[in-house]
Amino acid sequence: MTSTTEQAGDFADLAATTLLRFATAGSVDDGKSTLVGRLLHDSKSVLTDQLEAVERVSASRGQDAPDLALLTDGLRAEREQGITIDVAYRYFATARRRFILADTPGHVQYTRNMVTGASTADLAVVLVDARNGVIEQTRRHAAVAALLRVPHVVLAVNKMDLVGYEESVFAKIAEEFTAYASDLGVPEITAIPISALAGDNVVEPSAHMDWYGGPTVLEHLETVPVSHDLTACPARFPVQYVIRPQTAEHPDYRGYAGQIASGVLRVGEAVTVLPSGRTSVIAGIDALGESVDIAWAPQSVTVRLADDIDISRGDLIAPSANPPATTQDVIATVCHVADQPLSVGARVLLKHTTRTVKAIVKEIPSRLTLDDLSQHPDPGQLVANDIGRVVVRTAEPLALDAYADSRRTGSFLLIDPSDGTTLAAGMAGESFASQARTTVQADEEGWDF
Repeated sequence: MTSTTEQAGDFADLAATTLLRFATAGSVDDGKSTLVGRLLHDSKSVLTDQLEAVERVSASRGQDAPDLALLTDGLRAEREQGITIDVAYRYFATARRRFILADTPGHVQYTRNMVTGASTADLAVVLVDARNGVIEQTRRHAAVAALLRVPHVVLAVNKMDLVGYEESVFAKIAEEFTAYASDLGVPEITAIPISALAGDNVVEPSAHMDWYGGPTVLEHLETVPVSHDLTACPARFPVQYVIRPQTAEHPDYRGYAGQIASGVLRVGEAVTVLPSGRTSVIAGIDALGESVDIAWAPQSVTVRLADDIDISRGDLIAPSANPPATTQDVIATVCHVADQPLSVGARVLLKHTTRTVKAIVKEIPSRLTLDDLSQHPDPGQLVANDIGRVVVRTAEPLALDAYADSRRTGSFLLIDPSDGTTLAAGMAGESFASQARTTVQADEEGWDF
């Protein structure tokens, strides 16, 4: 008989080998949407009526062949301008793997959308126009992928047909990008020369580049190992909702509902509730209306404890043997995504898992310069699309993991308390940015937590 622990491992292995989340990124007109359209078309993942609609629109524009970019550019403004504005999510499958892809915008002002698309990605495809090489937006996307700890990056050197399929052009771009991304800490980089428009090395191998012996884009997507296993990390259970039916059938029922962010929870396990630090034992776990002895990420469950403890939304339940540290001083790297600047002294809301607390931006020690990866010290503020280090003081303690250890419980959002606008996406702990700190100055207006 298979044990529940073995079942958890089998579940994680199945999820890892059958599903790949990936994002595409690159500068404007590098051909991201065309690449995605080519992937969908050549892998037979396009419905007949979709293809017919694309053919009609393309013919009305006087184009001889279907414009495959229209398969992903769904907004009217995108189709009219020939660019991607929103993140377009697409789902498709081959015989070897299922895919969730996020086609993200190329314009500088939409870099924030790339953060959204890559935040849950296992792989990022960064496109480069072979005629232009590595440009600032290419470096920005590489930096975002590194910051978000995307484990695999594919450099797709596109439009090789426009440079005569020259190996030297590809080699130069691949060398420059690989050196840059490696300095950022990207663990794995695979360079592939392609022509999304002509279909070279996208799904089928190119007949024009016999000097290239590597995989096509689809072959790499189908075979790249996705080894992250949420069940191997320490258990983290952010409480989303407290269930107390107080009915005749369940007069004393008290359960804590939410989604397991990482790890495995077991009945009988000693746990600590954070930030209060109170301890108890898991008395029961309910999943899909049934009582179970074990549950694992990313299942949604209701946990019952042996003791009546004051627990509410935003609290975090973790094993007493390995709880996260709590802190009110959050040191992190952020991608600023709002139009209004983020300045020292700004009062914000910090949203971490299901918990939202008041906070102050106490310092902005540095801003990353993308050209040479140097740090611009004490910029005073971050503007849209900047990447920088911040020190944030929260009104209440947070149970925060390092982002390098957990992308789920190591990330947070900074929010404008006046209108709910998302200001920045943050990653706690170490990053490729400088860890230097300066003395935190006292706040003069009563928010000195």
